[in-house]
Formats: sequence, structure tokens, C-alpha cells
Amino acid sequence: MSTYQEGMLKPAIVLATHTMGLGVIRALGKMGVPIVAVYYDRHKDMGYVSKYVKHQVYVPHPEQAEDEFLARLLELAPRFGGGLLLPVSDQTLVTVSQHKEMLARHFIVACPEWAIVRQFIEKKYTYALAEAVGVAAPKTIVPQSLEDVEHYGKTIEYPCLVKPCQSHLFFTRFGRKMVSVDNLKQMLAIYQQSAEAGLEVTLQEIIPGDDAQVVNYNSYFWDGQPLVEFTAQHVRKAPPEFGSPCVAVSKQIPEVLEPGRKILQALGFYGYSCTEFKKDARDGIYKLIDVNGRHNLSTLLAVNCGINFPWLHYRHLVEGIVPEQTSFRDEFFWIDMERDLPFIPQQIFKQGESLAQIISPYINPHVSAVYDSQDPKPFYKRYADFSKNALGHLFQNTRQVKLSGRLS
Repeated sequence: MSTYQEGMLKPAIVLATHTMGLGVIRALGKMGVPIVAVYYDRHKDMGYVSKYVKHQVYVPHPEQAEDEFLARLLELAPRFGGGLLLPVSDQTLVTVSQHKEMLARHFIVACPEWAIVRQFIEKKYTYALAEAVGVAAPKTIVPQSLEDVEHYGKTIEYPCLVKPCQSHLFFTRFGRKMVSVDNLKQMLAIYQQSAEAGLEVTLQEIIPGDDAQVVNYNSYFWDGQPLVEFTAQHVRKAPPEFGSPCVAVSKQIPEVLEPGRKILQALGFYGYSCTEFKKDARDGIYKLIDVNGRHNLSTLLAVNCGINFPWLHYRHLVEGIVPEQTSFRDEFFWIDMERDLPFIPQQIFKQGESLAQIISPYINPHVSAVYDSQDPKPFYKRYADFSKNALGHLFQNTRQVKLSGRLS
């Protein structure tokens, strides 16, 4: 029996409720869409406590317990069948796309099939495709053996990046999206650790330039064409240089429209995506960094600038209303304050930012990634989880120090 009545909007089943999921929940919830929040990480997920959530559902991890995760989704079909199934993490995107045909018998599935998803989840395919269609990208090598690493490591310029082919798996294992190495010894060590974990990596040149040279090309694609486009510039990352954005600002960046369209057309992508480019200080060309085929961290930035991508996505797939391009507000900031503030000293003393640059996003029009006075519970939960984790680490470190003292 359905939990929603005839005439009401169909539910959106949001899969994963960390920062990306919270943005989607709020963007749809404010439009009156009933939200079913499906979460699998009690220590990080926070969106499921939002006031816009009508139903909370805890599930096993989509990759660590795939069969159980899928079984749990199918258990929701009698209540929420016909609703929009919306994966907003790489983990849920991979599993749902691989089983889209089966899930589509019960839900409206808001992602492409695995044949498309695999091309941007596994980065070696993304960069190969970019080269094939003429989209500028960093020089990237995919080593097949330790001997390959030794060979390439003697010819490549340092520092360079060791990047995973599947970044979400690498982050789960090592707590980092990528690793910058300064010499062959470091490169070999990271490669061996990755190989032992069963993770394939690439060796990639570092594009010179600070974090503000990274930009987002956000779009809604259909039938090979961009229906709606939005661009934004990264301001700061956490951690700086190789982390994910913690401050971004809306801005017209026409230079990335053509390469953004070209790579998505080559992928055969449809739906919402966020494609990242970085302006190369050597030649001024924006180089492809990543394609994220799901709603991204700064979803609420576009929403507050006049383009509600989750709502456009929902109305198109559920109601058949084709999205149309509208103008968006420039110079509006998105801030993940809890991730930005801890790195302020590093931004000032190591990155050379001025105090005026640091505070500018906070005194100009902006939206917070998590804090919302009208929906405060996710913020409180995030801080409660942070406090528990910090105390746990402190307790563990204290025990290790005491144990070391006894052994010595």
C-alpha cells in the first residue's frame, strides 16, 4: 500500500544522506516532494534527520553488502513504488546503475546504466575518452605493473599525482582522494599499497595553479544536448590543493561550456552531472579533472542562484516536464563552514591568502552546506558525530600512549 495519496507528488527516495544527499533533500523537500531518506553510514550521514524527510530507512552498505542493499530497496517497492530512486553517492550510483533494469520495474531510476557510469567512475576510461574526442586533460598514465611504475617514474616530472581509477573506493580505504608524490620511492610505495588493496591507479601530472583555478560545469543533459547549464568556481578546498571544495562561488565561465558538452556527449550521458576542470597556468586552457554523474557537494549553490537541479530532474523524470535554461545569479557563495574553518591557518600561512580573502565568502551573500536555521537537526547531528569521533580518537591515542609506556 502506498504511503502517498492520489494527487500528491510521488516520493523521492534519496540514496545516501551526507552533504550531497542533504542538499538534494532540501532542494526537493522545499518544493513539497515527500522524501524517503535511505542511509547506510550512521557516523557520517546526517540528511536523514532533516525536517523534510518523511521516512528514514537504514540499509546495508551498497558495495560491501550489495545483495542485502538491493533486497532492502525492493522491500520499499510496495510502499514507495513508482517514486524517483535517486543515488547521490558514488557507492549507490555504482550499485543502482549496475542493476538499473531490475530496479526500473519498481521505481523511476534517476541515473544512466552501468555502461555509461563505468566510463566516468573508472577514471582510466574517462581520460582515454577525453583524449579521443579532443578534450584537454592532464597527462595520465595507467601502469599495469610495478615495472611500469618504475619506467614511467623515471621520466615523469615531480611532484605528480597517484590517482585511483575508482576514487570512492580509494577514499574509503585510505581517507584521501589522491596522493601527491615527490619522487619515485613514494610513487612505488603508494602503488604497492593500492595494489595490495586491489585498487587500480593512474599516474597523472599536476596542473599548476591554485584551488581557485578549478571550476564546475553543472548541467542537465538529455538526448545528447545540454538543457540547463550552470558554472561555478572553487574558492577553497579541504584540505587545500587535493581535497574537495569547501567554498565555491557562482560565476559565468563560458570557456568550459564546449569541453563540458563534448565529454558528456562522448560518454552518452543523460541526466544531471558536475564536471570539473582546472585552468592550466602554463597555457590558460581548462583541463578536464573529473566527471561526477550525480548531484554534487555544492548542489545548494545552484539552487540558491535560481536553478534547482534536483527539482528539474524530478519534474522531468516524474512529470515529463522538460527543463529549460534560465539565467542564474553571479557571485553567490556556497560554504561548508565546518570543513573550511579548520584549514584557515594553512590557507593564510602556507597558501598566502589574506584575511580579506578568507572572510569574503562569509560577509557576502551565501548559503551553508549544512547549517540552516529552518532545518537545524542535520547540523546538530554532524557536530555530535564529530565530537564522538574526536573523543574516540583521543581515547584510542591515550590507550596507545599508556600501553607504550608499560612496554618500555
